[in-house]
Amino acid sequence: MTPEPPTRTEAGPDEAERRLRAALAEAAHEVAPAPVPLAAIAREGRTRRRRRATALASGCALAVAAVTLTLVQGLSPAGQSVPARPPVPVQQPPAPSPPSPPAPPRPPRTVAPGERVAAGGGWTVWLTDDGKHWSGPDGYENSRSVTDGNVDADRPGITHQAQGDARGTFHSGLYYGTTDAARMEITGANGRKTTATLLRLPGEPAWGVWYASTPPTPTTSPGTTTGTTDSGTGAGTTTSSSDNTDTTGTWPEDRVTLYDTTGRIIATLP
Repeated sequence: MTPEPPTRTEAGPDEAERRLRAALAEAAHEVAPAPVPLAAIAREGRTRRRRRATALASGCALAVAAVTLTLVQGLSPAGQSVPARPPVPVQQPPAPSPPSPPAPPRPPRTVAPGERVAAGGGWTVWLTDDGKHWSGPDGYENSRSVTDGNVDADRPGITHQAQGDARGTFHSGLYYGTTDAARMEITGANGRKTTATLLRLPGEPAWGVWYASTPPTPTTSPGTTTGTTDSGTGAGTTTSSSDNTDTTGTWPEDRVTLYDTTGRIIATLP
């Protein structure tokens, strides 16, 4: 008996597989694929690369530090600790500046007898063989003799005449009993020092004239102050006498000091 061929309603395995594939393909065409997150993937890649670089750098730094510490400990003497860091130097305060040296000595200026010397502020001084002469801006004129017996030229000494008002004080006088005079200095009651100018006649006589001007002070009276003081020094003693006609003002408080060429004090007043 001959078998009958299969009918169209009966499908074999190949036909069923074919139909299944066709159904799946049709369903796949109907599904739209989602977009690929390229930006997120790139960010994730960069983050991972940074993490790997940081971990690598940290590991290298720790390795270098460990090697350095090992070398330092190996080179250090036994039992000696290695400081963590060098000590910070302490800044020392600046050293105070040294005091200013005194003015260098200057020999007295030699002037001719009767030569008028402008002393500033309208004052004029000149020398003659008999002593000192001076005049003021208001016509005032006076003299101090070295030949009337009131000056003992056997030992160093100083005279001091002063005329002052609210504008200032003009100081002048004689120095005598020495040929080594080099510097004259006035020290005021406030400690201010003023260097005087020294004059002498030719031939280096054992006397001369000095003058200086000082500014007014709060204790200077508005009126005119005139006074004279003489002093002699010898063997470390000082004697003085005053015939000033007016003690108003500051000049009696001033100290006058005469130095020689070596800086040694020859005479003082008072």
